[in-house]
Order: sequence, then structure tokens, then C-alpha cells
Amino acid sequence: MLTEHSAPAIALLDRLAELAWTTDTSGWLNGLVQTAARLASCPLAQLYLLDATHTRLTLSAEWFEGSRRQETASLPSDYRDEQLLQYCLSQNRQLSIVPLDVNLHETGFLPESSRPWRSLLCLPLENAEGHVVGLMVAASTATQDLTAAAATLTNLGRFALGQAHLLNRLLGAAQPAPREIIPTRPCTSGYGLIGESPRMRAVYGLIGKVLHNPVSVLLTGETGTGKELVARAIHDCGSRRSQNFIVQNCAALPEHLLESELFGYRKGAFTGAERDHEGLFDAADGGTLFLDEIGDMPLTLQAKLLRVLQEGEVRPLGSTRTHKVDVRIVAATHQDLHKRVEEGRFREDLYYRLSIFPIELPPLRDRHQDVLRLARHFADNACGFLQRDTVRWSDAALEQLADYAFPGNVRELKGLVERAVLLCDGGELLPEHFSLRTVDNDLDSTLDLRARLERVERNLLIDCLRKNGGNQSQAARELGLPRRTLLYRMDRLGVNASNL
Repeated sequence: MLTEHSAPAIALLDRLAELAWTTDTSGWLNGLVQTAARLASCPLAQLYLLDATHTRLTLSAEWFEGSRRQETASLPSDYRDEQLLQYCLSQNRQLSIVPLDVNLHETGFLPESSRPWRSLLCLPLENAEGHVVGLMVAASTATQDLTAAAATLTNLGRFALGQAHLLNRLLGAAQPAPREIIPTRPCTSGYGLIGESPRMRAVYGLIGKVLHNPVSVLLTGETGTGKELVARAIHDCGSRRSQNFIVQNCAALPEHLLESELFGYRKGAFTGAERDHEGLFDAADGGTLFLDEIGDMPLTLQAKLLRVLQEGEVRPLGSTRTHKVDVRIVAATHQDLHKRVEEGRFREDLYYRLSIFPIELPPLRDRHQDVLRLARHFADNACGFLQRDTVRWSDAALEQLADYAFPGNVRELKGLVERAVLLCDGGELLPEHFSLRTVDNDLDSTLDLRARLERVERNLLIDCLRKNGGNQSQAARELGLPRRTLLYRMDRLGVNASNL
């Protein structure tokens, strides 16, 4: 027998009946968020979906104050400005905030409203395998507890995703998103890294692909290129950011000590083992373990590491039992691992297991336009640490850095700048504050004519831009070039006016 309490259920069934014959995925999802807004008595309901690689979070449907959103929006893969959404995704936990304070919480994902938002409910949505594939969001300008509607909205969201999946299969669509999303540029923040050169932007694009995927990552590149910083960025911007990030240099300890540090040991396993000791794999459970200089790991430990990667199991020293761990491995090396495999110094099976997703970090000499930006950043940090006023840069000092090859890469640049700040008694950094190694003439002689001409042209462009305060139009007139030609040559030679 139907009662007055059955009215919401009847209204829901009526709405679902209206949508039953909808064959358009976009119309189906928008109809469901409209229903969600009514069930929660909220002016706003949103549905976010992750793509198949978990690198893009898309606002796929929105109902706001009686109207549908016409265009979808794609967010960066680190969701750095959407911490509330990121929390629900990475923790797979319901989030309810009452009252909502825009001064304390990032609410940029909510549309502008004539009245401030006061209540928020964010719900993770799982697929049939139990993996989080989207979010349902409801918000209100009134102060109200939305948790009462959480179970209903979660079930409604999962139902919407399931039906959308069936529709897409029937229509032959590859993605559950209602329309094709134009890819946006990689995160301009560089995931906390510094550099806008093409090589670094390519690195940012690769980082975005693995933030929310548990695959192992192998970082390669010369010493001093920032491999640990990239590993930390993958952890801090990814789904494991709330868990531990553990670092271990494989070349820093002898074999027996490294084994006990990584895998732990049980009391009595060896002389001096007076108590159980938790290994780094256990300490990093749920988080990330960064293994630096993986090429120097002994062969016997490589076999045990392979076991962890394949089975997710760890057996401490002195124990007969294994236990499961959920650890993401990010490894790094400056060596050629493929060559070490050929020499029999690195296991081939471990090499292929680690190199599922390699990221090569470029040397600083291939990032000309990033040098001055990095130098200013290091100088500002050094001044802040020393509690002194920010120093100025002389043109001669900037030119000297721009022409230097930096064989020690970013680490060498950082040390040079910090030393220069210490030596600087005045307020301006001068060439004499930098002890740069002279370039070998034999090295210069290896440059062909084109490379030498490009170096001369690059220095000329930098000097002219500095002289004109970075004004590209004035610099083009002084050089007798069309502005478009100047911009092309700047891009070709890696000259960035904002860094001068």
C-alpha cells in the first residue's frame, strides 16, 4: 500500500521511466544528475569520470539551478587545485563538509553562485571490479547535512555509470564520456618542478600518465638531473600522496645491510638481531619506495626485489612466512642498465619489469631556456635561508651562466648559485662570484659550423632582448627582423624572454 512516504520513490521511478528509452549517453547522464539534485534537495549536482588511463578527470554532467551544463571540462591529472576531489579519489572515502568555508577549502570546481556554497557532499563511484572510476558531487547554498542522501546518490551514480557503459557498447563508443574531450596542455605547474623547455614539458606529460596508475617507473638520466624530485612529484601528485614516501640509495649500504633495511628481519635472524625490525617495504606499504641507483643493487637482492614486483610479497630475514605489501616502486639510475644486462651485472627479467614505463630526464645543457629561471629560483631560496634581501643579477653573470655547459646538471647549478650568494657582499651577483670551469677547447672544436653559428645567434638575441627589457617588438626592430621571425628564432634556439 502506497503512503505519503512513498512520494520520493514514485518520483524517482517516474524519472527513470522517462529516461528508459534514452539512447544518447549525454542525455542519460544529464538526466541522472538532475535526478540526483532533486533527491538531495540541492541546486547543484555533478558527475565526474576518470578516463581509462586515470590521467584525466572530466566533468561529464552537471545540473545547476535548473539547467544543464553545455560543455564538459577536463582537469589536470594532478587535480592540484581540486584537493577535495583528489581526496575522495585517492582515499575512496565519502566527504561531507558542513559548513563549507571557501577560505579553508579549494572550491574552484563549483560554479559561481549568487550565494556562497555552504554544504558539500562528494562520493566516490566504483565499477563492477571495485575500482573508483568517478565522483558524484552535490552542493547547496544552505547549511544542511547531505549525508542522509549519500547511499541513494551513490547507488544512483553507479547505476548511471553501468547504463552509460551499456549504451556506449551498443553505440560502439570507446569512452564513457558524453563527448570527445579535447586534450589540454600538461600541467603548467610542472608538478612542482621548474622548467618550460620542450624536453621538460615532455617529461610532465609522461608524469601525468602514471600519477594514478600503480605501474613501476624507471627514471634515467645523468647525475644531478633531478631524478629524486621527479619521483617525489609522482608520489605527491598521485593517488598515494597521503601515504609514506621512502627513499633508499642502493649504493649506500653493503649487501647484507641493504637486505635487512629493505625486507626487515625477525628477532634472532643474525647476531645482534635482538628484536623484530620492520623493513622499508613495510614502512612504505600503501605508498611509494624510491630506489635510487638501482643499477648498483647486488644480484642476489635483485632476485628478491623481482619477487616483490611480481607477487607483492615480502619475506623478512629469519622468517619462513611471506606477507603481502602494496608498494609502488620508482627506481632511478644514471647507468645504462641494458649494457649492464649484457655484461651480466643486472638481471634481464628485473630490467624488463622495472622499465615498463621509463622516463628519461634531460641534461641541463639541453634545457637552455630553463637555466636562468632555475638560477633565480635557487638564488631566491638561498637569500630566504640566509635571511637577507633578494640579490640582483648582473647581465654579465646571466650571460656567463647561459653559455656554460653544466656537466653536473641542475645539482651543479644549485651549488654554484648558493656559493655565489654567500660570496656576494653587495646586492648584485657578478661573474667573479661564480667559479665556472673553463670549457675544453677540444670540446668546442667538435661543434660543427651550424652549431657555432646558432650559439652566436642565440647570444645576440639574448643580449638584444635584455637591452630592451624583454620587449620583443623593440628587439625585432633593432635587429631588423619581422616580429614573427624573431619569435620563430627564439623558439628554435630556446630563448625565453621571461627568464632574461
